[in-house]
Amino acid sequence: MEKFNPDQLKVVNNSVAMAEELVSNSYKMSEAQWLHRRYDVKTLADLCQEEIIDDPFAQIIRYKGQLKNTSLSSSTYDFYKICLQDHSILAALKQSPGMELFPFILYIVSHELIHIVRFSKFIQSFDASCEEKTAEEKRVHEKTHEILRPVKVTGLADVLKFYDKWRTTFDELRN
Repeated sequence: MEKFNPDQLKVVNNSVAMAEELVSNSYKMSEAQWLHRRYDVKTLADLCQEEIIDDPFAQIIRYKGQLKNTSLSSSTYDFYKICLQDHSILAALKQSPGMELFPFILYIVSHELIHIVRFSKFIQSFDASCEEKTAEEKRVHEKTHEILRPVKVTGLADVLKFYDKWRTTFDELRN
């Protein structure tokens, strides 16, 4: 499976930083409120076998976290891992001439962070039914477009257009 090279990883890191800022600003979350210790973003090189999937560009896996030196179950918390699927992302970029890595990762990570904010604020259940997950995907794609539409990043318009297909597909699935 193709992994991000060192130069691509720098682009990914910059995209993640911008996505964090845009999503936290959109939800009006201060630095103290932001979820820094409640999630992590990893690429293929850092994923274990069960975190690697074929088609989606990323997935969120929920783990239970617990503070050191505590044994009470009340001290556990949800920890989310955004698992970027380098191979799927790079394949999509090869199939979509003109799309660039930075805006594509910006969209993907913003989308996943919106999910995590919604789970953390109890707006959406992580364990929703398939039907509700489909509806949630549509809501999150709409929110991602809302957040990114005014952002001035080269190539972002192509990515937003690329994701219009997902928004249309979700409408068709619901009808």
